[in-house]
Amino acid sequence: MRFLQLDHEVCEELLPGLAGRLADVPFDELESPASPAIALFKEYGGTNLLVPRDYGGIGASALDAVRVIRALASLAPSLAVATAMHHFSVGMLFAVGPLYESGTGIHTSVLDVVAKNRSLIASGYAEGRSGRGILTPTVEARETAGGYLVSGSKKPCSLSRSMDFLTASVALPGDDGDAGMGLLVLPSDTPGISVHEFWSTFPLAGAESHEVRLTDVFARAEHVLRAPANAAEKLDELNEAGVIWFQMIVAASYTGVASALVDLVLRERRGSAGERARLCLLIESAASLVEGVARRIMDGDLGNDCAAASLFTRFSVQDVITRAVSQAVEMLGGMAFVTSPRIACLASAAQAVVFHPPSRMSMSEAVVDYYAGKPLLFS
Repeated sequence: MRFLQLDHEVCEELLPGLAGRLADVPFDELESPASPAIALFKEYGGTNLLVPRDYGGIGASALDAVRVIRALASLAPSLAVATAMHHFSVGMLFAVGPLYESGTGIHTSVLDVVAKNRSLIASGYAEGRSGRGILTPTVEARETAGGYLVSGSKKPCSLSRSMDFLTASVALPGDDGDAGMGLLVLPSDTPGISVHEFWSTFPLAGAESHEVRLTDVFARAEHVLRAPANAAEKLDELNEAGVIWFQMIVAASYTGVASALVDLVLRERRGSAGERARLCLLIESAASLVEGVARRIMDGDLGNDCAAASLFTRFSVQDVITRAVSQAVEMLGGMAFVTSPRIACLASAAQAVVFHPPSRMSMSEAVVDYYAGKPLLFS
């Protein structure tokens, strides 16, 4: 069994030809703002990885999905990071339907065409905002004739240039004056949606992580799903399921990025056999942690304890990644670092795992309370 062999075998089985096409593109081109990786991902059906078979998708299991994500991340880090929120958004769209009031035909207008058109979905959830839950609304809607006018902003928003749809949680006006939560799904060419340059650093430059603004965007009723008043418990369950999927996908993505550095060490036979073995065991422990979350999902374990475990897994994985990247860069050596932009790019990109919410610092009290017997609260 070669390093990353199983992950690449699953990727080839579910998305035949994609990894090979990505491997043929020079790394600096894959990681540039003009990267062809997202277009290739769409061409080879990567958009449909988690779309259920009943909707014409691939219907990958959680375990197969994290293996595919790791394989792709080892080849094209920006692609993995860009599509992480697509996978998350797809999962959320297919999960929320039964929880929302909708005589709007949302399944016909959006869900049924996602697989057919291999649509890319960008996320306007609160991911990226300090102190916010993942599903906390980042945009607000006010009622107008025939629908809503929606305004707000998401930055950074991956897939900003390539998205076919934008999905976001939205604050909706309620009868009692309090804002309720809804789900917004809009075609990306809807008037009032604009993209503005935001990402200005070189790692992950191919992820199209810019600012997406909504300025008085008219959203017809069919594009907004309102949560019913009695759905609080179900929405809590949905939030927990969202946390689990999000943490798992993020951890798998960055484990793949770090794995690319480990692969370079192995190919170049850097360091002693003992050092290489320790490095392999280190990164494989991260992959095993991620796969453990995937197996819990497959067992239907989507409650608060699994949500806590998924978060703790991501925190543990980010520690492992930091150690593995440091050791791999040291073993590759100074001359390789100064002559190969790829090493610096991978090392920098892998460190971004710590920036995804919620941060370890912000969750400290919640973790202590959890181990005192309370549910883990995400905010």
